[in-house]
Amino acid sequence: MTLAYYVERRFRGGAHGGVQRLVDGTAVPGLASDSGLDFDDTIVPGQIVASILHLPSVTSTQAGELAIALRWGYGSIFGISHVLLRSRLREPGASAVFGGILLTMTFTMFPLLGRTPPPWRWAPDVLATAVATHGVYVVAAALVDDTLR
Repeated sequence: MTLAYYVERRFRGGAHGGVQRLVDGTAVPGLASDSGLDFDDTIVPGQIVASILHLPSVTSTQAGELAIALRWGYGSIFGISHVLLRSRLREPGASAVFGGILLTMTFTMFPLLGRTPPPWRWAPDVLATAVATHGVYVVAAALVDDTLR
């Protein structure tokens, strides 16, 4: 996903997407730009981790670091679920279910835990980026799974 965000930024010619805002209207800093391309590309995931772990007064920089750690940590661990699905389903079914679960988690956890707007209120480019970057992750997980088999 990190590589997909990098490519999108390059493709957009330095455009950083719309400024992501929380329900209270607060602008959300991005991880590699002034604003994220979608909520996964902001400090919101790090803020969610900080609140779950009851970490007091986390700065934006620390929340960004937590967001990157979360992306790499859950990305690696969550990929194991593709392996489990693949042992029960053939492709492309395993990847379709895997992607559906991943997007369902994204579209529910951000509003519930990160106080973001619901996905139907996200800007079209933000929604497209969320779907595309998660699609890249699903394809990467499937390819790694196939290679290791």
